[in-house]
Amino acid sequence: MTDNFSFEWQGQQIPVDKNGYLLNTKDWDESMVPYLAREEGISLSEAHWEVVRFVRNFYLEYDTSPAIRALVNAMKQTYGPEKGNSRYLQRLFPRGPAKQATKLAGLPKPAKCL
Repeated sequence: MTDNFSFEWQGQQIPVDKNGYLLNTKDWDESMVPYLAREEGISLSEAHWEVVRFVRNFYLEYDTSPAIRALVNAMKQTYGPEKGNSRYLQRLFPRGPAKQATKLAGLPKPAKCL
């Protein structure tokens, strides 16, 4: 017996894993982000969008979702220490920056996240 998880988006069933991560990254588009954010209890701001787009681009470049340490380091290199630190990211994504940002970006859960 298998469990099937999905949500309906624009008339299509979008398959997700039991934690709500999209199973196919190609199912994602930016119009889906506000819905996914509401499901996570996040009110989107431009700062959230910046991180979501950043992790999406990270995934496309490295073919992996960034765990928190990699995310902080990569953000620091791109945006400097004000945005490249765990406190800043934790304020934006209180249930775990790497987990929530990758979920909103339509990516698999980072391998090293619990």
